[in-house]
Amino acid sequence: MVSKNKGPSSASSTTSASEKLSGKFELVTSYSPAGDQPQAIAELTEGILRKEKHQVLLGVTGSGKTFTVASVVAKVNKPTLVMAPNKTLAAQLYSEFKALFPHNAVEYFVSYYDYYQPEAYVVSTDTFIEKDSAINDEIDKLRHSATRSLLERRDVLIVSSVSCIYGLGSPQEYLAMMAVFKHGQKIRRDDLLRKLIEINYARSDQDFHRGTFRVRGDVIDIFPAYESLRAIRIEMFGSEIESIHELDPLRGKKISKLERVALFPASHYVTNADDRKRAINSILEELRVRLVELKSLGKIAEAKRLESRTLFDIEMMQEVGYCPGVENYSRHMTGRNAGEAPPTLFDYFPKDFLLVADESHVTIPQVGGMYRGDMARKQVLVEHGFRLPSAMDNRPLKFEEFERGVNLALYVSATPSQYELEKAQGKITEQIIRPTGLLDPTMEIRPVKDQVKDLLDLARERVARNERVLVTTLTKRMAEDLSDYLRKNDVKVRYLHSDIETLERIEILKDLRLGKFDVLVGINLLREGLDLPEVSLVAILDADKEGFLRSKTSLIQTCGRAARNDRGHVVFFADKITRSLRETIDECTRRRQVQEEYNKKHGITPKTILKVDQNLVTDRLDLHDYLELSQAEAEIEGLKVAPEKIHEEMQRMEAEMKEAARKLEFERAADLRDKLLKLKEADIKWNLKIIK
Repeated sequence: MVSKNKGPSSASSTTSASEKLSGKFELVTSYSPAGDQPQAIAELTEGILRKEKHQVLLGVTGSGKTFTVASVVAKVNKPTLVMAPNKTLAAQLYSEFKALFPHNAVEYFVSYYDYYQPEAYVVSTDTFIEKDSAINDEIDKLRHSATRSLLERRDVLIVSSVSCIYGLGSPQEYLAMMAVFKHGQKIRRDDLLRKLIEINYARSDQDFHRGTFRVRGDVIDIFPAYESLRAIRIEMFGSEIESIHELDPLRGKKISKLERVALFPASHYVTNADDRKRAINSILEELRVRLVELKSLGKIAEAKRLESRTLFDIEMMQEVGYCPGVENYSRHMTGRNAGEAPPTLFDYFPKDFLLVADESHVTIPQVGGMYRGDMARKQVLVEHGFRLPSAMDNRPLKFEEFERGVNLALYVSATPSQYELEKAQGKITEQIIRPTGLLDPTMEIRPVKDQVKDLLDLARERVARNERVLVTTLTKRMAEDLSDYLRKNDVKVRYLHSDIETLERIEILKDLRLGKFDVLVGINLLREGLDLPEVSLVAILDADKEGFLRSKTSLIQTCGRAARNDRGHVVFFADKITRSLRETIDECTRRRQVQEEYNKKHGITPKTILKVDQNLVTDRLDLHDYLELSQAEAEIEGLKVAPEKIHEEMQRMEAEMKEAARKLEFERAADLRDKLLKLKEADIKWNLKIIK
């Protein structure tokens, strides 16, 4: 249905809390359910309304799973958390749900670090690595916006990575620390400012930005932590709030008058003075006990180190209310018992929320692995006196804790794993018809003996039709040797494996789509959400070697790379038909037959849809595309930029990096960040050269 209502109100709205909590999801789209979407929507909706705890949506690539999930959410009208396996896919889903629910609170919650190096201790070299990070301000704002929406309303859909299972400040404390100001309220100006500082807003009269406030006489401007385009102006008359307005922070112009404003804290780890005092006493007691333990074990150096570090943190908390790494004391801040699960984003949701695990065969195993990796690192820090044992309670959820937090779950995947299938207990909804009519690829098995020669002939045939080829091998050496063989036979080829950096992998995939080469050889080409409609042939070498890369799930996902092309074909090179191979062929053949019957019934002719990806066709910011330089000027670390132009280029690149991050184009932002770091290094080296 199409809604004409206005968008959701902000925290500064005059709408009452009861009105906000009654909000309903409104699906806005010109599309109608097609194929087997109507049946999938009906089945999943009925299951949720019956309070079936676990359901599976087995949906093939291109069948419109996102639209189906959105339709279900609109019908059941529950706060929803959509978990994706990585930031890039999460950003894609966020954009899609934002378009489908323009009048509801669609939020984005992922790790706010552009770069993150956790603190660690390497025992073998006696090396302590300090925590180092670069926080993405835009994502931090979106995280605050997400928690604020959850505490204000019910029509909330949050798209998140698995970072949602990491410790977060207590929602009860976060809500209790909310500052509410009303027109006509009696309050001294200094008390109002003290309240803002208490909820972690910083005074900044010159640089007015998110999470700060400025004071000019009786006029106080506040920039909420969850806003980027709106600020709040409070005007005082003596000890009374005379007026409250929404404010354009750039032009300083009033937008609208408000009767009240509710400001949430600028940090999720905020605590009031009494709780902070209690927490400090608790930290001191733990420190006392731990120092006795370390000294009894003869670890005098470790005890001294722990004492000095902890006392410094306590002094910081007493003076300014927080300290670097304050999250390591979160157990004391929230008053939890040792080993108790930390509060996470799950705790901000009401109990009846819906969890949607996208690409569940990848997302769910990620959840299971987070706790073990985090704990292994922190145990070393605790043993060597860098942290108190309570730091281990600042952690992601254990898998069993994650399961206890799930109320209703919908697992979405083309290849759901055994875990999801067992949890669903037969409650599996299939969505294998693509409204576009595109079919699962045709398949054939060829002997291993002549696989390299056969592959060359097949590749030449596809290249002649301006189509692309994916080839999967089992080893890096095989990928490299096969690439050399094809190249010597005049085939434009590249290869992918773990030694190639992430950003370079992305660039290779882009070049494949753009036709800069025709054949891509790799070990694992299973990237979820990988959209390569130009690929018409997938060749799987040594397909009869059972294992992770030749399991049913891996084989079906790999075959799916050819499902975007109406000439899609898969060749398995195998001398025997393994169980995984047989199950893959049977399943893909079944799906193809269902689609063929649908196409015949509705008169649909499958046709490849070559979408134009603006990010794909945008020229990369290689510096030599912008500047023509002499040989001498090009000596700076191989970066073709004139020395006198470095600062200008750095400013331009930093602006573009921030803009890319704001648009959630994380891969491009990371690429720009790496180039910016190289420019900074080059600038330092050039200046040293001049000094010498």
